[in-house]
Amino acid sequence: MTGRHPARRTVSAVICVYTEKRWTDILAAVDSVRAQSHPALETLLVVDHHPALLERLGTEYKETPGVRVLANAGPRGLSAGRNTGIAASHGEIIAFLDDDAMAERDWLRHLTAGYADPRVLAVGGRTEPIWASGRRPAWFPEEFDWVVGCTYRGLPRGTARVRNVLGGNASFRRTAFEAAGGFATGIGRDGDKRPLGCEETELCIRLTRARPDAVLLIDDRAVIHHRVPAGRERFAYFRARTYAEGLSKALVARSVGAAKGLESERAYTTRVLPAGVARGLRDLVLARPGGAGRAGAIVAGVATAAGGYLLGRLRARGSGAPFSAVEIGGRPHGAAGAARAGEAGAAA
Repeated sequence: MTGRHPARRTVSAVICVYTEKRWTDILAAVDSVRAQSHPALETLLVVDHHPALLERLGTEYKETPGVRVLANAGPRGLSAGRNTGIAASHGEIIAFLDDDAMAERDWLRHLTAGYADPRVLAVGGRTEPIWASGRRPAWFPEEFDWVVGCTYRGLPRGTARVRNVLGGNASFRRTAFEAAGGFATGIGRDGDKRPLGCEETELCIRLTRARPDAVLLIDDRAVIHHRVPAGRERFAYFRARTYAEGLSKALVARSVGAAKGLESERAYTTRVLPAGVARGLRDLVLARPGGAGRAGAIVAGVATAAGGYLLGRLRARGSGAPFSAVEIGGRPHGAAGAARAGEAGAAA
């Protein structure tokens, strides 16, 4: 009707935290959620097995309406923390924000806009880096911004359908977890250990198997700004993260099959990365700074990721199920849960 606005979709914002070293960043992340033009129903801070941080945050937000501080109820790691937030939340939509990121004022408004289509079960946004040094390192290729948790060159612009959203700036309809379960707890980040990832990729593939009609989107108007510490601007971290990504992709391929697990990566490595190398070499010829470094970093990144993937596949042979089974909304997830979800989707 004229003069009336459609009902707002309720959103629970989940921020998983694990270290007091990010205290200032955590407060900034919460403030950015509380300042949204589309207000969150609640903000859930999930603390990953850190009693001192749990107590400190509990004291900080004791009198703050709409902010709850929870302990990770599962094993250590980002996936279990997210699952804790999902289980404790009440919103129709559950949005995830990294603990070292700040959302722009219209972040939730743009994320929730995509859910006007009932087929949409997940919407992600755009993540921009805030470099500790004040600028992008000359050698660091935009094609590898995923290394520091940011949107990378090669993703579609505007609003587009994707295989998976990126976990640090993502939202899901609650029914997505009822259909496919939660995040796999044997994959992804675990505090300061090896920088694994891909937990959201594995979940999204399971989701589309359980619900073949599901639509997953990115909307690059839903922007957050993600801090990149000095240690992650170094080539040593770049190499470690790309190697860990290969290991993670091996786990995903084992869970959901290489065809879907590497579907997007094939296009990325055959089209996006060669174009990046060509740009770097062109810049070298034109005497522009960093051209050779960017071309070399792309080649090195591909090589280390491939090495991690091959080693991960070798390790997977003969080993047990890589993921722990957890239920959210009555559905198990993990290797066995993925198979059952696939069967359910096929039977639907």
